[in-house]
Amino acid sequence: MTTAVNYREADDPRDVIHRAVQILADGGLVGFPTETSYIAAGMAVNQHAVTRAADWMGATSWPCTLAVKDGHEVRDFLPHMSNLARRLMRRCWPGPITLAVRDSEPTELFSTLPINGRSLLQQDGRVWLRAPAHEAILEAMRLCPGPLLMTPERSADGSAYVSADELAAAGQFPLDMLVDDGRTRYAEASTVVTVQDSWEVLVPGVVTERTLQRLASEMFLFVCTGNTCRSPMAEGLFRKLLAEKLQCSDSELPDRGYHVASAGLSATVGAAPSPESVSLLKNRGFDLSSHESQPLTRRLIDQADHIYTMTRQHRDSILRDAPDVGERVEVLSREGLDIPDPIGAGVEQYEYCFQEIERNLRLILDGFLGQPAQDR
Repeated sequence: MTTAVNYREADDPRDVIHRAVQILADGGLVGFPTETSYIAAGMAVNQHAVTRAADWMGATSWPCTLAVKDGHEVRDFLPHMSNLARRLMRRCWPGPITLAVRDSEPTELFSTLPINGRSLLQQDGRVWLRAPAHEAILEAMRLCPGPLLMTPERSADGSAYVSADELAAAGQFPLDMLVDDGRTRYAEASTVVTVQDSWEVLVPGVVTERTLQRLASEMFLFVCTGNTCRSPMAEGLFRKLLAEKLQCSDSELPDRGYHVASAGLSATVGAAPSPESVSLLKNRGFDLSSHESQPLTRRLIDQADHIYTMTRQHRDSILRDAPDVGERVEVLSREGLDIPDPIGAGVEQYEYCFQEIERNLRLILDGFLGQPAQDR
């Protein structure tokens, strides 16, 4: 019988994780909690661990899942995923969503996984991937040299193993270690989403289709310094122009798969937009008075698909802190020029600023809607 180790009551939870990592390194199987269910895990690159996982599972129709720290690690194995798949990884992980991804050209690194491991991970040509959101397994993965192979989180009837005892009773033989952290947070399995150029719920779970619709939306983020003049104008105007192109109201944009936001590199929380900005947009049929400033955060950067800055300095500042987002951030001006801050410069400068923002937004929008979705 598997002996469970209470994670919270341990003198030092780090010792529990270190023991688990050593067992994984030796080819053993460890039971971990996730936020949705308990799973058994072994090193995906270890032939012995993969064989034991297959034996532990017995006969099951569910595939195993490749557990990764984040979307960056996935690219090491499956580099040709769609932008939509990468978007869902950025927004959903770590979290209760499993992505079933098809990649026609997996890397040589994927081919180094044991053959039986690849067969456990694939179903209908798709690899199941997930970054689980529980500190125990996340910390273990941080210390492991490669991804983990997680056994299915569902029993034969589709229900989740929501306690350590349920997982211990599910396998064909005892696990080498079982990390017990009580009943799982959601007590329900993750939602499995098949994704390429579009998405579809393959197996229902914690996350609803309505939430997935929001998470899969394409996000445009406009950035300036204080988020009270230029970027709010760009946000409001782009929302209006996009709605006109799609022949819907701006309130319907999320239902059409689009989200528009703005932020400032030095913004405070909740500041009102400048009166000049409000007046300019009001004259163009858009109410900016309810806008509240927000600072640019790493979370916003990770969620955004298209980041437009008002100046080259803004762009450089973002890339200094987040060099990995270079393909998603650019200056708003199509000529690569700065759009200067109009604060304190009078109404004429605001008008010039507005006209430059509008001109470039129209160019961006024309190019954007002319692209196939998979290329965006």
